[in-house]
Amino acid sequence: MNFTKTLTGLSALMLSSMLTLSAANNENAWRIDTAEDWKTAQREIQGLKVDDNLLSLVDQQGVYHSKLQRFEQKRSAQSMTLTASTKWENWEATKKKITPPTLGDAPIFLVKGPNDYWIMGRNRNKKTKGFEAKEANLEGFDVPLKTTPHPHLFDAPGAAQRNQGGYNAWQSRDMINWVHHGSVTPKHAKWSTTAEFVDGKAYIYYDFPNDQDPHLYIDDDLTDGKPGKDMGLAFKDPSDGSDCTIIRDLDGKFHLIYEDYSPINARKHSWDSPLAGHAISEDGKGDFKILAPAVDDRTEPTGKFAEYPHPHWHLEDPKNFPGKTLQEDNREYRLKKGDTRAFAKYEIHSPTQNAYGDWASIAIGGQYYLVGDYHPANKKIRIGIFTSPSLDQKFELIGELGNGHPDPDIGFAEGKFYLINQTNKDYVSPGPWVEKVEARVGVDTTNDGKVDTWSDWQQVKEKYDYIKGFSKQVKRLPASMDLSQLPEGYGFCFELKLSDTTKNKSKPEINSFELKFK
Repeated sequence: MNFTKTLTGLSALMLSSMLTLSAANNENAWRIDTAEDWKTAQREIQGLKVDDNLLSLVDQQGVYHSKLQRFEQKRSAQSMTLTASTKWENWEATKKKITPPTLGDAPIFLVKGPNDYWIMGRNRNKKTKGFEAKEANLEGFDVPLKTTPHPHLFDAPGAAQRNQGGYNAWQSRDMINWVHHGSVTPKHAKWSTTAEFVDGKAYIYYDFPNDQDPHLYIDDDLTDGKPGKDMGLAFKDPSDGSDCTIIRDLDGKFHLIYEDYSPINARKHSWDSPLAGHAISEDGKGDFKILAPAVDDRTEPTGKFAEYPHPHWHLEDPKNFPGKTLQEDNREYRLKKGDTRAFAKYEIHSPTQNAYGDWASIAIGGQYYLVGDYHPANKKIRIGIFTSPSLDQKFELIGELGNGHPDPDIGFAEGKFYLINQTNKDYVSPGPWVEKVEARVGVDTTNDGKVDTWSDWQQVKEKYDYIKGFSKQVKRLPASMDLSQLPEGYGFCFELKLSDTTKNKSKPEINSFELKFK
């Protein structure tokens, strides 16, 4: 890093001794993380605003100049770190679908590590008349492959096994080319919802019957075209609804977040709910303990209850869902006299509620995100994005994306975040950090209240990486500057330049600033 000594009349005016801050209580760091802090430290601000504890852009560009932070004794700067808003609006629709062309139903995205990405779903492959498969080679795969009618899709030996009617697995090394490995769950587990990767094994959760009670398959070989071991019931949900996501915290505990249909007629709200349950297990195989809801957006309960039929419960599991036989036609649900259905009971709430579900999850540097269906009251369904600083706290809705019934999943691959779903568009993001942020730090070496040495301007941004052994936990590398080459000084200040360079609605928003001293 090169440093230049500059002290123009303008700099002297900007950073005169009249515009200084008293020394911080913590002599090891100067930190700004509230609206009051930002306003107190402000010398000059242009094109930016301070709102809700965030420093954010008003237009396309903005500059923040701080006052001089002075000390009685000389200090040596070590680093400067910025953190951003936890909003995540930095998404772009991909030009074409990320998922394999023969993928059907709600996708599951499982990342085993660098260059090892898996998508699961139902195989909608149709035989193409006149097509003749040929042997193929693909970098990163040491098994014999065959071509398919699709240019970026190949069949591995496992794909030759009989399709068992449940979910299949596709593998990629680059998120472009996909290799089909065949079945990973049988027909009775066709309502697969989420997966985790643990100690070399895939934990694949499925509802049985649909929208009920997560069950589990554990598969130590996703390439053989055969399902692994059926572990049976994992969580006996006392409420109706499931469509769950599973995510392990960094202690290895399994967190299950699921739809709870008890406050809504889910049939009329895309099979989603304003209430998301939360349960935790040590090993993910069972013994889940119910915790406080992860999402709770219920309106006012009326004390009145009603019921509605589910199309699958009795038909798929008549033993546990015996159901009722209709004595006359039911026009509302298009059922005829003699039809037998199991019914869900719910409490009526008012006014009409938003509904969420088909959950997927990821964590970035300890900040947790949920993506899922978002069916606003009296509007069409789309993707909703939620966040929370902890799995012990409720998630809040922070954004929406796209149109259509998504059933999404999310993962980190090739240095980016992918939000895949069953609509005709997938989405990609560099991460929650939004460019462009530039910074420099100045130092008063002579104790005259004026800056005489500046660091070079430097673009800073967060970076992200894999955490070994975790599929849904991502490491966050902070947006930092190394200041160890700056001389010691009696005072320090900083300048920030924020520019909106994205083509979406996201803009840079800075949550905190920290200058550390040796």
